Order: sequence, then structure tokens, then C-alpha cells
Amino acid sequence: MVLLQNFYRRTLELASHKRAPVFLGILSFTEAIIMPVPPDVMLAPMVLADKRKAWKLAMLTTVTSVAGGIVGYLIGIYLYESLGLWLIELYQMDEHFSTIQQWYNDYGVWMIFIAGFLPIPYKVFTVASGVFSMAVAPFVIASLLGRGVRFYLVAALCYLSVDSVESLLKKYPRHVAGGLTIILVAGFAYWYFS
Repeated sequence: MVLLQNFYRRTLELASHKRAPVFLGILSFTEAIIMPVPPDVMLAPMVLADKRKAWKLAMLTTVTSVAGGIVGYLIGIYLYESLGLWLIELYQMDEHFSTIQQWYNDYGVWMIFIAGFLPIPYKVFTVASGVFSMAVAPFVIASLLGRGVRFYLVAALCYLSVDSVESLLKKYPRHVAGGLTIILVAGFAYWYFS
């Protein structure tokens, strides 16, 4: 846990570096494959530091995350027995993999949208998409939508808010992401079922 806290603190320091967009892109790309720290923790302080760049940073985060997701998808297709299984075990999802497969059977491409938006291991679902042979185009579109909604929402909240959002994100990053997720899912469910 100390290692993760140190990495989190270092990520916040990198957010103010002159090459912060490069670091954000690298973090976003690797988070979609293996990294446990979500790019939101770097995106939010960067937007708060320079709100004029909010939409460019959200786009950068979305595109690099989806690019990383495509690598995860390829791992699922070509390297599942070695690297893919290791990733799934790393995130302790191996016991739940049959459940994930059932979700794919029941919900299809919606699973990628949900995994792209929710604060759950998107990387596991990218690998699973390759394993379960999801078509590439729907995978990429759902990833762009899920990740895009998430990162543009973070950017928009930071753009429209005061400094209190930064302190909330530092203290409760998962709670904030979870709350935003509940709001989005409830809104989507209301729209879809009404």
C-alpha cells in the first residue's frame, strides 16, 4: 500500500511538470494495460492548473487510454496464456473470469463501455475482449465512449469547479469516481428504460 501511495504522490508531482502531458499520456496508456493508478489523479490537477487545456487533456487521456486498451485486447488474442492470465491474476479477477464471460454473453459491447467508465480494472476487460473475440470496431467505439465520458466528465467538473474538487480528489479519488459513476449509470438507466 505504501508503494501505491508513493506512486500516487509522484503522479501528482508530475502533474505540474512542464512535460506533464507526455506523462499523462504514458500513465493513461499503461493504466489500460497494467498500471493500477487511474489517469484521473493526474488529469484533474492538470486541468485545475490550466483550465484552458481541459478539453485537450481529456482528449489526450481518452485517446492514449483507448490505445492502451487495444494493446490489452491484443494481449487477450495473442498472449492470453502467458501475459493475459498473469494480468488477470494480478488483479485477482481469475475467480471471476467466468462471470465476466457471462456478462459478455449477456451485455456484449456494453461491458466495455461500463468498464471504460467505472473505476474497475478496465485492463481486465480489454484482455477479456480479446479472449472472447469481441469485434474490434465495437470494442474501440465502446472504449472511446466509456473512457471519453469518464475523462471529459472529470475535466468538466474541474473546469467548472473551485479548488475544493482537488482536495476531494486527493483524499477520496475512488469515492469521487464511484459517486460520478452512480450518477451516470442512474441517468443512463433512466434514459434507457423510460
